[in-house]
Amino acid sequence: MNSTLNILSVQSSARSQDSTSRALSRELTEALAAARPTRVVEQDAADATPLIDGAWVKATFTSPDARTEGDHTALAYSDTLVEELEAADLIVIGVPIYNFGVPAALKAWFDQVARAGRTFRYTEQGPEGLLRDKRAVVIVTSGGVPVDSPVDFATPHVRQFLSFLGIEDITIIAADRLNANSEASLASARTKLAEFVDGIDASAQSSEVA
Repeated sequence: MNSTLNILSVQSSARSQDSTSRALSRELTEALAAARPTRVVEQDAADATPLIDGAWVKATFTSPDARTEGDHTALAYSDTLVEELEAADLIVIGVPIYNFGVPAALKAWFDQVARAGRTFRYTEQGPEGLLRDKRAVVIVTSGGVPVDSPVDFATPHVRQFLSFLGIEDITIIAADRLNANSEASLASARTKLAEFVDGIDASAQSSEVA
């Protein structure tokens, strides 16, 4: 029996219905669940993720043993998001490209989980990510922007952020230029979804044999 795969699905589309990034993310998690035991935690970043403020910044840079009740209150939402991230083996992120970049909701989630001493730390050699041994699948959708083109500032942003947290195993699945040829774009994305599921399942079986 394969061990349980803990998945965190982070969605950021402003559309709760008829969202391509949400639909493809759901297809991926359902395919993984059909292949092996999974536990899926869903985090909807578009559902009023709070922006960080002065109280949050003050609290996060205060030593944990010196934090006041107010500090803990300021970090309570962030603590929940970080715990979800720490518990995940695989992070699935749905990223519609808005105005060449990531949705504001996803940036708010980034800010909430970038925690010095929890998800990264400062060293003499520079910042070091603390969330190693995790995988990420980033499902990037766009109406007209080609993914990884010079005008795509979303995909490299997500790659850089995940790498900053120590997550280096990143798969990008693109369903881009949907306004030009949605059928071909979705077909290509679904092929890559299937390849990823096959690969992760084969990897799990190999680990069991070993």
